[in-house]
Amino acid sequence: MQNPHGKALAGADRPVLHRGVDIIRIAGIKSYGHHGALPEEKRLGQRFTVSVDLEIDTRPAAAADDLKLTVNYAEVIRTVEGQLTGKPVYLIETLAQQIAARILGTFPVTKAVTVEVSKPFAPVAAEFDAISVKIRRERV
Repeated sequence: MQNPHGKALAGADRPVLHRGVDIIRIAGIKSYGHHGALPEEKRLGQRFTVSVDLEIDTRPAAAADDLKLTVNYAEVIRTVEGQLTGKPVYLIETLAQQIAARILGTFPVTKAVTVEVSKPFAPVAAEFDAISVKIRRERV
């Protein structure tokens, strides 16, 4: 098949070049944790929201239609929830780093991960939607 300029178009019989990054996004994972610098945050706890972008090559899983060649979303969510409900830390920066490290260590097809940890009810005397930290970590 050709376009109006006489150039051949890529069809089902032609390989498609892959130069971009495939991203699996899991947005708005909510869980309760006891993270924070203030004593009342540790004692009372609060809700946290986490979104993750997993950078993987989805072509093998898509070609085989096989879950074993990608990441299981439910397992990623359980991993994030485990960090949120786990041992308290002072900073959401630390929490984001721990989540990124756990994801990269648990899901080997993940080449890089972006983690955003939001604290919608941070004890700050101001009106705001949320305070968040967003980090990106790559497999070395």
